[in-house]
Amino acid sequence: MTRPSQLLHPQRESVALRPAATVLLLRDSAEGVQVLMTRRSMTASFAPGAYVFPGGGVDAADAVAHPQSLRRASQSDLHLTQAIAAIRESFEELGVLLATHADGHVANAQDIAALDRNAPFAAQCAAHGLTLMGDQVFVLAHWITDRDLPRRFDVPFLVARMPEGQTPVADESEQFEPVWISPAQALAQHAAGHFFIIFPTIRTLERLQAFATVDAVLIACAVTDEPLWTSCPRGGFLAGKEERYMEHEAPFGELALVSPDGQIVHALDWQTERPVPLLKNLMRLTAPNPGVMTGPGTNSYIVGDPITGYLVVDPGPADPDHLQALWRATGGQIRMIVCTHSHADHSPGAKPLQALCSHTPPILGLHSLPTARANSFFAPDRELAHQEQLVLHGQGPEGEVTHTLRVLHTPGHAANHLCLVLEEDGLLFSGDHVLNGSTTVVDPPDGNMNDYLNSLDLLAAACDEFQIEFILPAHGHVLGFAQSAITQLKAHRLKREAKIMAAMQALPGGTVQAWVEHAYADVPPRLWPVAARSLQAHVDRILSLEPGNPGND
Repeated sequence: MTRPSQLLHPQRESVALRPAATVLLLRDSAEGVQVLMTRRSMTASFAPGAYVFPGGGVDAADAVAHPQSLRRASQSDLHLTQAIAAIRESFEELGVLLATHADGHVANAQDIAALDRNAPFAAQCAAHGLTLMGDQVFVLAHWITDRDLPRRFDVPFLVARMPEGQTPVADESEQFEPVWISPAQALAQHAAGHFFIIFPTIRTLERLQAFATVDAVLIACAVTDEPLWTSCPRGGFLAGKEERYMEHEAPFGELALVSPDGQIVHALDWQTERPVPLLKNLMRLTAPNPGVMTGPGTNSYIVGDPITGYLVVDPGPADPDHLQALWRATGGQIRMIVCTHSHADHSPGAKPLQALCSHTPPILGLHSLPTARANSFFAPDRELAHQEQLVLHGQGPEGEVTHTLRVLHTPGHAANHLCLVLEEDGLLFSGDHVLNGSTTVVDPPDGNMNDYLNSLDLLAAACDEFQIEFILPAHGHVLGFAQSAITQLKAHRLKREAKIMAAMQALPGGTVQAWVEHAYADVPPRLWPVAARSLQAHVDRILSLEPGNPGND
């Protein structure tokens, strides 16, 4: 785990979570699925003026009302309590009643009129012979309010079909202006500035667009009786504005590293003029070489502090301005320069950066092999051994300071590829082996898919050994959930390999181009020439594993 002493910002306790429940009441229409939404009071303490789904806090009475509700065999006590809370809130806020009589007919307008929205809910229903329809309320998602907000809720987003014959009527105190609207319409009106909705509502509506009917939604939710997704978003600044992100989105990991407690303090904009602080002992300076293969540019990382001096990972291309910026950021106190591999966007800056330093720091890495392309020649001053430790050490006013980087040989993307683990902080510098937002190219003969997959296994083991939480790639933002990211990456590569095998079987004797069009049909054609390189690496691996090949019998 990252040392608290290296965090950039003082941490604070997040506000305690309050249990709540909200429900998306759905109906089918000529436009597809529609959802019932209402506008919150402008004086509400949370999301004033926003259009929301009905809901509110879970009461103690909801938990003891189980005998007055129907339930599915697979429905847990917690989910039933949440369903009852959502049914109660729908009635109190909108006069919608998910309840049924003993003979099976659903509550109607006469039943609703007989109940008092301000009196104890479950007891009233029981007195009128009504049983709550908790079995017809399903969990769609689980949202946990962002860590930076002053009021926080732990809230399932539930779904249910709107009872026929009922008309929503807002209570005119908490909720106003009930409206039936399709997810697409709600999102479009929000984008136009006419329909204010908050982040969880936006993301929920975006995902709801994938369903053509109410039945499709309910069936998807009933499969496991668990949320289709769970999220506690994080926020940062982009173009000067607050933006929020879910766990699967590219900036999330970086926000978690820089501000674990969720304070919105970090700018996500890509810029090349000055380094971006990530920790007290870690900065990132992105080279001005954006492109299809490099994304926003090559990330050069600066590890260390004024007490220990600095180690630079991947100085990048030989761009004078970029190298001057690296030198200035370290005050010229560079102790070592490490190249993760020899490709032209990673290693050419090493020699000129070394020349800027008065004490000539060593250039470290692995020699490029004869299989490397001509523009990828690299010869370090010293080769790094697998599992070797590179140590930055100094004596400060508060005692000794040490930053230890462990070398891991990870061939695959390139034959001389290596990664580094910052042991004290549980960080993995992954070079091009693991990227954020794309999968790396494995280009034979210097690239090898067998080696690549084996190196992923090595990195997964390192995540366990060193409690690695974050991956710092050579292209893209910091990745969180390191172990999961590596597992998913390997699964993706093997899934792609299965498609390639299917293409080879469907088109025996076919060309690489034909196999690419078949196996990479989900990838834009403009990327097929690049995809062809990795396809060849997969083909080489598939053939190497076939019975009858040397070493496979």
